[in-house]
Amino acid sequence: SSPVLFWWLLCHCVSYHLTYYAVDQKLCACTKCLSEDKQLLLDRSNRSVQPFLTANLNLSENEFNWWKRLQTESRSFGVYETTVANFFKIFPRNPDVIQPKPDHCRTCAVVGNSGNLRRSHYGPLINLHEVVIRMNTGITRGFEKDVGNKTTHRVMYPESAVDVDDNTHFVLFPFKIQDFEWLINASTTGFTGRSYMPVKSKIKTNKDLVMVVNPAFMKYVHEVWLGNKGRYPSTGFMALILALHICDEVNVFGYGADSDGNWSHYWEILTNKGLRTGVHPGSYEYNIIQQLDQQQKIKFYEGLTKKM
Repeated sequence: SSPVLFWWLLCHCVSYHLTYYAVDQKLCACTKCLSEDKQLLLDRSNRSVQPFLTANLNLSENEFNWWKRLQTESRSFGVYETTVANFFKIFPRNPDVIQPKPDHCRTCAVVGNSGNLRRSHYGPLINLHEVVIRMNTGITRGFEKDVGNKTTHRVMYPESAVDVDDNTHFVLFPFKIQDFEWLINASTTGFTGRSYMPVKSKIKTNKDLVMVVNPAFMKYVHEVWLGNKGRYPSTGFMALILALHICDEVNVFGYGADSDGNWSHYWEILTNKGLRTGVHPGSYEYNIIQQLDQQQKIKFYEGLTKKM
């Protein structure tokens, strides 16, 4: 229906067939595989940093001490280790990540919540991706034409959490020990604690599809990708770097300011016109996304209302 969608489909089909016959030399069946991009590895991407926690992955005390400052965690490293051990008694000990294959192209759409998605008509294109990562409360109902309705992974923290269906991965971005405790309790007996914002007592999620981002990965994104700018990276930026580690091809939607220069959400009418990016280095993150697009590491669909 849309010219953008037609050309994306055409290029993707042609590239898939051209590369399929050279699969014995390639790690994936995309035109370009992120995992084969030596320059990206040399520049910033450190594949030795595991994106997700597993039951056997130990956080160093140095990494813990960096992480505990994000939201002034007062409890000890030992409490963290005990809590994480309890977490993996309930949730999968290893994350459900699609592994690279020479005859397969893992396409990922990372869908932010920017107001620049309005009237973009990107919905059908977003739905074509194998993995569709959305953030926090990003609504699809009523906005399908612009944002699609497929969600395979929803990145959240307790204060931003919404119920997810049985086929969607709940990807927890933990900022404090209580975030692990919250998900343990909210998905079982109910959570009764308090946070800086109201949190849901119960959450609907498929326990077999829960994944938790490694605090060391968050530290790596802040230090290596952002040069320690801002207090810590935004959820959206961390989700994008996460996609670079688990996908072969990454397409990015819904990042950056709207047509008025405000950092608004596509589903709401903005009343606070002075809204910016808080503790996150929003403009710096946005520039990195543009650089990755210019270097053809990702494809960035900027939306139709971007301020020029």
